[in-house]
Amino acid sequence: MATDNVVWHKHEVNKTTRSEKLNQNPRVFWLTGLSGSGKSTLANLLEKKLHEQNKHTYLLDGDNVRHGLCGDLGFSDKDRVENIRRISEVAKLFVDAGTLVLTAFISPFKADRDYCRSLLEEGEFVEVFIDTPLEVCESRDPKGLYKKARSGEIKDFTGIDSAYEAPEAPEIHLTYQDEPAEQTVERLYALLQEKGLV
Repeated sequence: MATDNVVWHKHEVNKTTRSEKLNQNPRVFWLTGLSGSGKSTLANLLEKKLHEQNKHTYLLDGDNVRHGLCGDLGFSDKDRVENIRRISEVAKLFVDAGTLVLTAFISPFKADRDYCRSLLEEGEFVEVFIDTPLEVCESRDPKGLYKKARSGEIKDFTGIDSAYEAPEAPEIHLTYQDEPAEQTVERLYALLQEKGLV
């Protein structure tokens, strides 16, 4: 392997010193759910709320990273796994920098989400399941993807012809259907506070 002759170099400025300077406990808030469930909208509003609380944050969004870091990947199961592997490694780096990381990815496979959890210390990975029924996601269809998937224009679309493995024991299980996104984020923030995560 390429890493056989590579040795990890320890630096004096580390996660602990960075976190102390930023006055926060770094972690990843991993928002997962079907396309159209509201992940990006809620992650954006949550980051805004955390920013207002003087927290140091960074939001990794599924579509945005496919314009660069993961621009060479498609949507086959194999490519989805590699997409989440890369994001997990990036999230780990941001946590090492002392940052609160928010992610908005369908991340349909449990093993991939567990992989990110395995990279971090206990309590640093917070799985947030945005539980929106398929029919609601499909009725929203903000990008017209469900329509294309139903017509056969898009293959391997999660929820239609590719599986979504819902989290079995997420730290936060949030339903999001009819209420305004701002109200849902208030509920999410309250749950995070209740669990001592923000």
